Amino acid sequence: MAEPVFPQGREFAMDRNVSFLVNRVNERVLAGQSIETLLAVLMFVLMGITLERSKIVNDLLTTMARAFGPLPGGLAVSVLVVGTFLAASTGIVGATVVTMGLLSLPTMLRNGYSPELSTGVIAASGTLGQIIAPSIVIVLLGMLAGDLYSSAHESRAIVAGCTDALTFLGEPAVVCVGTLFQAAFLPGILLAFLYAGYAFGFALFNPSKAPAVDLAAGDGEVITRAEGLTWFLFVAVVLIAGCVMLGQADVIGSQNSTVISFSDQGQSASLRTNVDPECQASMIELHGQEALDTALEEQAAIEAAGGLQLSERLTDEEMVQAIADKVAAAAPIGTGIAIMSIMLALILTTARGVQPTSDPMPIVIGPVGVALMLIVDLFVINPLTTPGGTVVLLPVPAAIALWGCRIGVMRLAENELIRVVFPPLVLIVAVLGSILGGIINPTPAAAFGAAGAIMLAACRKLRDEQNSPRIILNPTFAVLIMILGGVNFDLRINTAEVSAQTRIAFFVAYGAYLYAAFGLLYSCWVLGLSILCVFPGIVTIIPALLN
Repeated sequence: MAEPVFPQGREFAMDRNVSFLVNRVNERVLAGQSIETLLAVLMFVLMGITLERSKIVNDLLTTMARAFGPLPGGLAVSVLVVGTFLAASTGIVGATVVTMGLLSLPTMLRNGYSPELSTGVIAASGTLGQIIAPSIVIVLLGMLAGDLYSSAHESRAIVAGCTDALTFLGEPAVVCVGTLFQAAFLPGILLAFLYAGYAFGFALFNPSKAPAVDLAAGDGEVITRAEGLTWFLFVAVVLIAGCVMLGQADVIGSQNSTVISFSDQGQSASLRTNVDPECQASMIELHGQEALDTALEEQAAIEAAGGLQLSERLTDEEMVQAIADKVAAAAPIGTGIAIMSIMLALILTTARGVQPTSDPMPIVIGPVGVALMLIVDLFVINPLTTPGGTVVLLPVPAAIALWGCRIGVMRLAENELIRVVFPPLVLIVAVLGSILGGIINPTPAAAFGAAGAIMLAACRKLRDEQNSPRIILNPTFAVLIMILGGVNFDLRINTAEVSAQTRIAFFVAYGAYLYAAFGLLYSCWVLGLSILCVFPGIVTIIPALLN
């Protein structure tokens, strides 16, 4: 008995199979949220490998050893500090352990540290890469846990007799990579402090197995303890605490007068109340009777007020009144200018502490510019001032402050500890801060970190070759211009009405973007990286910088 292999014809079978393969390739290779998330793994690995191969980690370990070496167990503490830096840049365990073992183990054994403490500290610091963001394990776990978490709660709600997880839980069941990063950050930092505390305590009770080591001192001016405490601790605490207190007193705050043309939607009850008895019993078992009673009271109050208030378009009179209310409630000093002033002031005070015997005049002129910025914001700038008007009013005081900061940065660059620690620290804080603050997703943040690591490595190579790294440093300031432009201006030029200042700001930001991209490509050329090797990263990095 004969049966055809393809009952509907070979052409139909071929069409079905080819379509299936093309769809799978499109889903698994060319598209999909999971592929975008997986790119973060490549970018974080590129970031860590670049910092390690460019000897930046080696310099960091040497500098930390000089800073902590005179303390009992200082070398072990320095290994933990550098291991925390590596964990926050690579997210890989094996690479961190191997790197720290090659760099620090011979030095620790040569200076009398016991093999048990030396290897234990290296292994412990290496494991921090699994928990401190950006952890590769957390990235992969977040991809799997997000879908599993949502589907598990949906199934749980159905079994409990409810229609969906939102009805059963009262809030959406969502887990993502950013949420896991935020949850793991504090435990990871606490674990690093516990490791360092153990190493220090072990050295106190066993001084022969973890002796203090007085390594060769680095360059820079010697400062007294009083000068260090004054400029590095007391002044910084006063500035930051003063800014926080002014914020609590509503002296510093938002000056945004933008009003949405729709009213806010009314607040709904904390739990669903219109459910069947089976679901209600399950909700009582999960949340407790008190929580359900509170939700019933909230729902009764909503119904007594006429039901849930829906969002409605505001009339012209309501818009004018809403803007007037926002202007009246605005703080005298804007948050952005206050933060910028604090950052500039910290640069100036730190530079004063690094070289207390140098000419104080440039450092004195800088705070004058910072004070003028605050005065202009307090008495001239108001919530109705346009971003273009703010740019016109602030150049002179900002130029005075930046002139003092320029002298301060030159003095800071002469200090070895700041010169070695500050650039990778800023890069790591920028990457993690953008993720933990909810500004961008892990993938663009990883791309930004990989770009910064490549540029840092190129600067290091140019300095080793006695060449000026200015051609790479200048594009980093272009990134700051992009950020300031995006924060203060609405750079969307495809809207119905676009003002002249918005167009100018867009072209300035776009020019800064092109300049930053040039700095990245030039850094790749300096490092001798093949464009084919870094092309996937650049494809991800450039949209991240543009966003």
